[in-house]
Amino acid sequence: MVARRGHDARLVSSVTQAKLTAGFDANKNLTALHIRISGQSILATVAPARMQEGRDPATFSGFYPGGPEAAIGYTVPNILVDHSMRNPHIHPGFWRGVNINHNAIYLESFMDELAKEAGVDALEFRRKLMANHPKHLAVLNAVAEKIGWDKPAPQGVHRGLAQMMAFGSYVAAAAEVSVDGKKVKVHRLIGATDPGYAVNPAQIDRQVAGSFVYGLTGLFYGACTVKDGRIEQENFDTYDMMRLSQMPKVESIIMPSHSGVWGGVGEPTICVAAPAVLNAIAAATGTRYRTFPLKDHGLTLA
Repeated sequence: MVARRGHDARLVSSVTQAKLTAGFDANKNLTALHIRISGQSILATVAPARMQEGRDPATFSGFYPGGPEAAIGYTVPNILVDHSMRNPHIHPGFWRGVNINHNAIYLESFMDELAKEAGVDALEFRRKLMANHPKHLAVLNAVAEKIGWDKPAPQGVHRGLAQMMAFGSYVAAAAEVSVDGKKVKVHRLIGATDPGYAVNPAQIDRQVAGSFVYGLTGLFYGACTVKDGRIEQENFDTYDMMRLSQMPKVESIIMPSHSGVWGGVGEPTICVAAPAVLNAIAAATGTRYRTFPLKDHGLTLA
């Protein structure tokens, strides 16, 4: 069995899209995963010395096979991730979180779709692939327990999950969302972070909340458009941001594993906000949105 999906992310500092293909065996075990990214490279123009034999390593954030930074959290017997680099004349720059933000959308949206294809709960599907990734699994389990994944959601409310590793930290998010027509209300957003060590928990809480502002703003509103060779959005009067009234209740779980690695706290949880909310929207509406920002589909935050 083969499942194919495509996603186009325009909410971050480089424009990319991805085609994802997966294979199942006869027992619906995930046996193969191919992620083909197409789009521009940030490092090619901003820091060409950091390119590796013509490859931009940052493009693969979240898909590395192991190590202390941005490693994938699933064991799949056959994985291929490639990048068809296309650099337009408009140079990109670094946006908070950088490539992990759209890679998390690609992977974690697809994981929900694969779970549906296999007829398995989204959390249980992930758990089966994460036995060899205990730190990834720990943060995912933490947000699932906190949001009450094993219990029914309030009437009209739907849930979504996502997990990744970024900047040396393991992060996960769980969202509760309701949808009324084109209005999306994010009621709760729970974030778990294992940064290795936590020196100032209050500061981590604030960083997580602030990162969710970035993640949700990017998902719903974030885009830069070009007219006559110039970017049209020059300040906040033309680049929209989510408002205080649209901010969900944020609950932060800080769970340092004292692993010897000092991970980041300012950028990692940005990447899990969008896919958790997207998965909840898909659960609520049955519609899987594949291009962003969501304002292009008429959706807005309530």
